[in-house]
Order: sequence, then structure tokens, then C-alpha cells
Amino acid sequence: MQLLVIEDEPGIARFLKQGLEEEAFTVTVATTGPEGLALAQQQAFSLLLVDWMLPGLTGLEVCQQLRAARVGTPLIFLTSKDTVADTVAGLQAGANDYIKKPFHFQELLERIRVQLRPAAEPAERFAVGPIVLNVATHQVHRDGEEIALTQKEFALLEYLLRHKGKVCRRQSIIEHVWDIHFEYSTSVIDVYMTALRKKLKLSKEDEYLQTIRGIGYVARD
Repeated sequence: MQLLVIEDEPGIARFLKQGLEEEAFTVTVATTGPEGLALAQQQAFSLLLVDWMLPGLTGLEVCQQLRAARVGTPLIFLTSKDTVADTVAGLQAGANDYIKKPFHFQELLERIRVQLRPAAEPAERFAVGPIVLNVATHQVHRDGEEIALTQKEFALLEYLLRHKGKVCRRQSIIEHVWDIHFEYSTSVIDVYMTALRKKLKLSKEDEYLQTIRGIGYVARD
């Protein structure tokens, strides 16, 4: 599988290229935002690893322009930014995941493998209130208007809707949506839920996706 690494720090770029090639990936490296954007648009990559701070265009701008051009290649941000606002901005731009610097290579490798696993697409539709999710077409609509979600946002919403009316515990969500079966912080779920609610235009008064404090989430009509 071919990966594109967009990273301007030579040491990190070499580290990623060597480590990923040892795992049998083919790796192309770009060192600026415009170079990476052009490569991602011109070639078919299995996944993009994008540094947030890049010369020419930021990683966020690269992601936004790719999604605007309907390039749906899975994208993972490499970033030293750690605020919730930055994380939400990245996810709303269309990133599939993010990993904070410094990171362990094995964690990055597992996140890459999760993104590259094929998603099942049974012909099923689920709904809660005005929100309709179609698994077969991978589309979500609210009141007839299509809502663009990232792959992980779609998977999270699908999991909640499949279990509508039942409380989905945080650990269960991280295991089924992120396919992580070891001890891992579930705070990433909160970040995705914030982004998901904003995209679905859910106000504080809407109760379609409820937080069960200290336990998890539930979808209810």
C-alpha cells in the first residue's frame, strides 16, 4: 500500500519513511503543503500522514482543499497541538484521525491499520429524529439535506443508531468504532461527538444524541 507523508522536519520524515517501509508500505515524502496537496490530488494513495504546521499551506488547509476537491483518502494529522478546539477543527476539516507529537511508532502503525481496514457495507438504513443514515450509500441526511461526515464520524453515528434506545458505554464504543481492544483513553469519543453534533446541527435542546455522564452515549427519538 502506498502512503504519502507530508512532513517538513527531515528527521521525522526519515524516521517515518524508514519505519513504514520496514512494515512493507511504499512511502512518498513531501516537505511542503503545496507539494503534498499536488501529490495527493494527482496520485492514488492508500493513506495520508500530514503534519499540521507546514510551509506554503498548513496541514489543515491541505486537508480542507482535498476534501473540497472530493479526495476522500484517509488522512491522519501529526500535530503538537493539543487543545480540543484544534482537534475539533482538524476533524471538521475532514481528517480521519490525529496523533500528537511526540508519538510511539507502534501507536501510529495501529492507527494506520485501523484506517486501512475495509469497512463493511450492508444495505441498511437507520434513523433518529430527522437524521437518516444509509450504510449502503454511506450517506447521512438531516431533513433531506446531505451531511458530509468523515469515515470515523459516520462509523460512530452508525454504531449509536444501530443501538438506538440503548446506552452505548464508552469502552464499547472505542472497541467497536476504533477497533481498539487494549487500555486506551476514551476522551477521543468526546471530540468526535462534538464535531458530529455540530455537523448534524444539533442544538442543546435536541435529545437525539444524548450524553449519559460518566457512562457513554445514547441515540433516542
